[in-house]
Amino acid sequence: MNRTKFIGIAGGSIIATVLTSYLFSDKSNLLRKDLKLISSNNATFKVDENEILHLASLAPSGHNAQPWFVQYLEPYNWIIGNDKSKWLPAVDPTQRETILSIGAFIQNLEYAASTFGYICHWTLLAKTNQDEQVVQVKLNKIESKNPFDISKIRTRRTVRSNFLNDELKTEDLQYLTSSEPEFIHYLPAIGKEGRFISDQTMVANRLQTYRDPAQQELSDWIRFSTKDTDKYRDGLTTASMEIEGFSGWVVRNFYNKDNVMKKDFREVGLDKVKQQVSESAGWILITSKDNLVATLLETGRRMQRLFLKVREKNIAIHPMTQILEEPSIQQQLNQAVGISENIQFILRLGYLKDYPKPVSLRRPVDWFVRS
Repeated sequence: MNRTKFIGIAGGSIIATVLTSYLFSDKSNLLRKDLKLISSNNATFKVDENEILHLASLAPSGHNAQPWFVQYLEPYNWIIGNDKSKWLPAVDPTQRETILSIGAFIQNLEYAASTFGYICHWTLLAKTNQDEQVVQVKLNKIESKNPFDISKIRTRRTVRSNFLNDELKTEDLQYLTSSEPEFIHYLPAIGKEGRFISDQTMVANRLQTYRDPAQQELSDWIRFSTKDTDKYRDGLTTASMEIEGFSGWVVRNFYNKDNVMKKDFREVGLDKVKQQVSESAGWILITSKDNLVATLLETGRRMQRLFLKVREKNIAIHPMTQILEEPSIQQQLNQAVGISENIQFILRLGYLKDYPKPVSLRRPVDWFVRS
């Protein structure tokens, strides 16, 4: 066999191997649109209960951990609980963010219930952020005069990239903040305070990225393969992290938890953050008077009410909480931005040319409902 013919055969074999490997590889991530709403197997569970709780679960949470459960007492009578297995102790050691996320869940639940003609009656149960039972809710049927548009819940999305740098229009800022100006504070990106948030977000991200327990916790919530994505229905996927195209294919097929701890992964992540903070209209800080459970729940609800308003203005929101999670940075924050109240959320926001569809996954209702 001559050399030319051998090279041709060898090259053909390599191409065939590569093509075969690609055909059997993880070519596309599981997206939310791929999931069908699963009806509960609980014989006493009503159809609208399943839908209301599914809509509630579309609330945002750190690392998409979905730190809630629902204890089913009887039809339309539930306890909303704090799922310890979904805590993020490395970045949220006091479960402050967990309670804020449960507040967002509660707001979605109340909005969804109103659409189906129910009013919610709430009873606070928790005294600390660690208590398992947080609130009890009873739904009573009423004739709803102002049902909430649940399409806003279905289409809400955390967007991380491709923000425009256009300044926020006065009328849009008024629309977003006028209902609760005492708690919602806007800092333009071009202002002194906005530049401080941008700079310190980078500093806090570098600290957190090289703090091994925090990076290890991140790795535990990344669902690298479609198989794991389908298995857990929570956490961060390549789609929700906006790692797309060839890069997404590489991560799904060749990355695992060990890669997250390597320097190149950390530095790529920091480069992404640098790009993100350079793109925005500014920052919104949401505050509270204190850190009591009831206050944190209401603050989580406040954030969700804001989050459900932005899409119609083609504005994206990206929670970037690292300053609040790194004590050495957090202690400078209030003085630097001139706010005396407790800062609970730091949200980067900006206009988009095109608003992408939601992609982050959610567990079926049966997975988080307990008898």
